[in-house]
Amino acid sequence: MLAAASKLPPRGAIFIIAIACATASIFAVTYSLALGRATPRHIPAALVGDSRTHADLVATVERAMHNTLSFTPYGSVAAAERAIDEQRIYAVLDLNGSHPRLLIASADGVSVARLLTQAAEMVERRGAPTLSVVDLHPLPPGDPQGLVSFYVTLAATLLGFITMFQMRSNVSPMGLRTWLGCIALLAIAGGLLLALITDPFLGALRGPFVELWAVLAAETAVSALFASTMIVLVGRWAWLPTWLLFVAVGNSSSGGAVAPPLEPPFFAFIGAFLPTGATVETIRGAVYFTHTQQLQPIVVESLWLVGGMSALLTSTHILGRVPGRRDN
Repeated sequence: MLAAASKLPPRGAIFIIAIACATASIFAVTYSLALGRATPRHIPAALVGDSRTHADLVATVERAMHNTLSFTPYGSVAAAERAIDEQRIYAVLDLNGSHPRLLIASADGVSVARLLTQAAEMVERRGAPTLSVVDLHPLPPGDPQGLVSFYVTLAATLLGFITMFQMRSNVSPMGLRTWLGCIALLAIAGGLLLALITDPFLGALRGPFVELWAVLAAETAVSALFASTMIVLVGRWAWLPTWLLFVAVGNSSSGGAVAPPLEPPFFAFIGAFLPTGATVETIRGAVYFTHTQQLQPIVVESLWLVGGMSALLTSTHILGRVPGRRDN
């Protein structure tokens, strides 16, 4: 019996295995809820023209979208198109003229655009007037599914916190200034490399190169600063809150793989205020909506960057610990 007991894993190993399994379960749950059950819930849209004359068509479109379209009347097509450019709505039902049109923007959410296109086809099959679909912001051949912004953001995120954990484990002890210098170097070099790969090399994200570089560098820095702060606060368990925030919750709610109107309300809400979601939206705005780019995701990312630096400096000052030293 003693021999059998000696073969059991140590309690520490069992505890780590339990934590790892719980983390994997959370990952599976968040991704299944946010990405695996994509269902339209509330899709802002514009209605231009006389809806009373085309009441049957409007009703058919709404039924085809399971009554998830939230129409707002607009006085002109130009005003409605402007709202699409500013990413305030996802579609325009233009009832002017003899041929109704459905205006969409794939670059603002290919999953929503795909559903709207399918709804237009369904309308035609039900005997309603033909509804032509016009894509005002189509995706390029280099990114036909609109996923490159999602993947490159994930790459920048992983680059930030994995590098910190590796430095902590494998590099000689260093002071706070040197550690911060490494974060700056990592962010600048990593952001530049990712921007070069996705823009001139692959041609997937054709936008303002400097802004693309800056936002990827910022995401790398935010991830690295958060991981560094967690190293100071909880030591070897820093990977757990970092993984949960940036991957399990942040990545699934970012709107990169599934547009916010198709996510559960909780994920759609928090995604706009987490660094991963802010980075995805900033990249999309820079590449596809250059002249009407929204300020909110830029502000959110900036606040995380400043907050991450402040949290790291404050925690090291109060606790007297430095992330680059394993002996404290």
